[in-house]
Amino acid sequence: MSNRHISPEQNHHAQCGCDEVLSADYQIQTDRRRFVLDGMAMIGGLAAGLTLPMGAASAQDAEDPVLRIGYLPITDATSLLTAHAMGYFADEGVRAEAPELIRSWSGLVEGFVRGRFNLVHLLKPIPVWMRYNNDFPVKIMAWAHINGSGLVVGGNSGIESFAELGGTQIAVPYWYSIHNTLIQMGLRNAGLRPVIQRQEDPLADDEVNLLILPPPEMPSSLAAGQIDGYIVAEPFNAAGELLAGGRLLRFTGDMWENHPCCVVCMNENQVNASPEWTQRVINAVVRGSEYAQQNKGKVAEMLSRDGQGYLPMPAEVVRRAMTHYNEAEYRESGAVSHPDWRVGRIDFSPYPYPSATKRLVKEMNQTLVEGDTTFLQGLDPDFVADDLVDYRFVEEALRQHPGANYLDELTRKERIKL
Repeated sequence: MSNRHISPEQNHHAQCGCDEVLSADYQIQTDRRRFVLDGMAMIGGLAAGLTLPMGAASAQDAEDPVLRIGYLPITDATSLLTAHAMGYFADEGVRAEAPELIRSWSGLVEGFVRGRFNLVHLLKPIPVWMRYNNDFPVKIMAWAHINGSGLVVGGNSGIESFAELGGTQIAVPYWYSIHNTLIQMGLRNAGLRPVIQRQEDPLADDEVNLLILPPPEMPSSLAAGQIDGYIVAEPFNAAGELLAGGRLLRFTGDMWENHPCCVVCMNENQVNASPEWTQRVINAVVRGSEYAQQNKGKVAEMLSRDGQGYLPMPAEVVRRAMTHYNEAEYRESGAVSHPDWRVGRIDFSPYPYPSATKRLVKEMNQTLVEGDTTFLQGLDPDFVADDLVDYRFVEEALRQHPGANYLDELTRKERIKL
């Protein structure tokens, strides 16, 4: 396939017919959600020079803090958004501001470390980077969701498998993401080599060039022929199918069964200073997760632009992103190769299994990213599973809400079939 370079002019004049649709979908009504532009637009993801201040969130005042949620407009945030929409934080006596929509991971990270937000969802590799590269006291408190991502290629690309991705340009949302890790696992398994280079530079037949694109730009860039595919969270895969002529090549949950993607994070200093308040916050998050798992269609409608507007996508797109999975079309194409797995297009299971953290740390050591990865060398997966994750509050929340019966036990074996 020919190399393609994304220029501002090409992006502006994309002839897919979906640019205007997607642009309209991302017009947030300011009287419903505060729309925040990221002042740290970093094309390469986390900038190597970003300094995370240790004192961003200090000990609480005498009274309980006000909960301030930051999120990206993706289904990864569902458990937090559902807890707010359904009044679960209020039920727990937690004063919560309206969740604040952020357009980029860099902006969300910055808001979190500066203390603007005290509850966020982050791609699971990000807190690994924050804690062990920058000594920021982030703690994973629960999983925000499992599965929920996919690899989309052009509908007329002729690409039928990972092995046919050689010589292509594939977009990922962030270097420190499960998406970047999983696609590189799949490429290596197919005998291909991931590289990071300028799009105009030539590629060997066995090379795949990876580049960063913000998720909202991925469907229109694919439709305009500026990239050959992308791997990202929902609802942008569903948007790629419905609005940009894309085709699902593979669901990530079909590669790594029930894998973690985004995790619920808080500042360790505030957790230690406000343990009772923290427990009530996590109680509500677990309850939101449970409700979302049992009511995916209803939650999709509620969160969509046609419902309460937390996600600026139409209900049709969000509903597909949450429910359209084990269909004949996907089984026939190979997008779902393991229909016997206990997997949905996206699922909600809050317990942060240590085995998944350990496996992710091992895989991160083999994942190509821009920037210095020295911090990963010698990082013990067992230590990270114990040190990065706080299990106390989510375990107590699960005991208080026995309706979350999709958790049979607190250990599991990771199953990966690329």
